[in-house]
Amino acid sequence: MKLWGGRFTKEINQLAYQLNASIGFDKRLYKQDIEGSLAHVTMLAKQEILSIEERDQIIDGLKGILFDLENQALVIDDSSEDIHSFVETNLIARIGEVGKKLHTGRSRNDQVALDMKLYIRSEITELDELLKELLKTLLGLMKEHIETYMPGFTHLQKAQPITLSHHLGAYFEMFRRDRDRLFDIYNRMNYCPLGAGALAGTTYPLDREFTAEILGFDGATLNSLDSVSDRDYLIELLSALSTIMMHLSRFSEEIIIWNTNEYRFVEIDDAYSTGSSIMPQKKNPDMAELVRGKTGRVYGALMSILTAMKGLPLAYNKDMQEDKELTFDAIDTVKSCLPVFTDMLRTMRFRKDIMENSAKNGFTNATDAADYLVSHGIPFRDAHGIVGQLVLLCIQKNISLEELTLEEFQSVSPVFKTDIYDAISLKTCVEKRLTIGAPGKAAMEKVIQIYQSYLEED
Repeated sequence: MKLWGGRFTKEINQLAYQLNASIGFDKRLYKQDIEGSLAHVTMLAKQEILSIEERDQIIDGLKGILFDLENQALVIDDSSEDIHSFVETNLIARIGEVGKKLHTGRSRNDQVALDMKLYIRSEITELDELLKELLKTLLGLMKEHIETYMPGFTHLQKAQPITLSHHLGAYFEMFRRDRDRLFDIYNRMNYCPLGAGALAGTTYPLDREFTAEILGFDGATLNSLDSVSDRDYLIELLSALSTIMMHLSRFSEEIIIWNTNEYRFVEIDDAYSTGSSIMPQKKNPDMAELVRGKTGRVYGALMSILTAMKGLPLAYNKDMQEDKELTFDAIDTVKSCLPVFTDMLRTMRFRKDIMENSAKNGFTNATDAADYLVSHGIPFRDAHGIVGQLVLLCIQKNISLEELTLEEFQSVSPVFKTDIYDAISLKTCVEKRLTIGAPGKAAMEKVIQIYQSYLEED
């Protein structure tokens, strides 16, 4: 059954119908559509627009449809134009003429706006739980690796020594911000559009605040034009999802690099690796690569909806139907990537010895050698040059700074004493960085406690 057609004298072209129909993808909104309808008829009866008997008949019919859909006794097929007409057609078939009163005081425009908001609220809650699980995994690894030394990088060049705990903490911050963004989106979108009608409200004495309360919204939307044409919350969500994927992709890129024979910082568990069809020695980081690759898919959804919305006049336009497929796909993509990435990270083995040796052999303690000279009265610019000469000497001899003899140190500057070796040890270099946010053990322990409290408060 179509929800329109009285003023038309011929059937819509079949190809045009297929282009127009959305049942193929909006069928996933069946729960939200029925939930919204249950609230709507409850409000209609409260306002005496429907009788109590009519309300109860419609509610029983809707609950029966939901039960049958949940138990696969009823299957959504392509005979209906969209999920709204599917539910209404089945309702009328079950309870008769009274089912035709379901749509009193509403339009498909405010109905679909409601369905999407209900769906997105639920999905945000699920996404938040997945992010929280990732954060728990990160925090567990941070506690375990607070004294696992490794090189910190800039420009993919070894820069200064840090710990693995400190490195992982950077991603904890990223994913914590991602949760904050989802929380903000949830709160900003949590206003009910039902009752806005097609664009100009309705003449029926609806109690929109009552409907909003039943459905768990903070209130009713305040402009009927905006209520049916607002897709800002979807744009914000797709932006937030793109940022989540960007963070996952950055992390994946590092894991891919760390997994190479040249680095060997990590060994990915067999359950999250694949082999080669021709090269038996290969163990490929395919899961990390897939996460990195799927990031572009989510970016594409964001660009698609921005492009679809950029020239639309008020109020509703059919272009807006494009919001569903791309949003559904982006959500599905992020929800598939997060748990796989979390488990891959949880089961990964970190090669502490190789990480530490990489830090030692990469002159990551050169800045600390310069700071040693500064503490003995040498201007920093001069100290910088002195240590640069020492690094050149090490490169020529293929050794690290720690392996230079005291005579070799003093051949460049007589200021160096035997305590230089303690000053440039990785442990000293890291431990003396004690400001909040730095990699020193005491500073990291404070941050870890903050993160622990953050996760326990939720």
